[in-house]
Amino acid sequence: MKTDSRMSRVLHALIHMAHADGPLTSEALGEMLCTNAVVVRRLFSGLRDIGYVTSEKGHGGGWVLAKPLESITLLDVYRAVGEPSLFSHLVSDDHRECLVEKAVNAHLSATLLEAEAVLLKKFETVTIAMLAGEIETSAFRSKLSRAGRK
Repeated sequence: MKTDSRMSRVLHALIHMAHADGPLTSEALGEMLCTNAVVVRRLFSGLRDIGYVTSEKGHGGGWVLAKPLESITLLDVYRAVGEPSLFSHLVSDDHRECLVEKAVNAHLSATLLEAEAVLLKKFETVTIAMLAGEIETSAFRSKLSRAGRK
């Protein structure tokens, strides 16, 4: 099963955008995310639709944050990128008449729904600013440890 990285890509880009000196083009973001500019525009369209980013065409244009990272949660981004599957597909449909498969699938499906509810509740409490703060703290600690080795 192919991994869906839309959410992590958008989070990555949003944090970079917060530190950019100006708009970032779809091409620049695509290069940063190792993807095509068309994919970037598709990824960001959901965020634009709910007002978290804006874009301007033409010379000097590009994508900019329309809201501070403190007001954007993981849940917002998850919804904006189309609510991708959070877990791999664990159930099997190979033997639909098998009682064992039915029992296993019922249990796995119920457990996955419970886990998804917990995860989405957590997504609601984590802002992109919190992630950015963790990155900055990690980078700061890394700089300190390198300075201490000199």
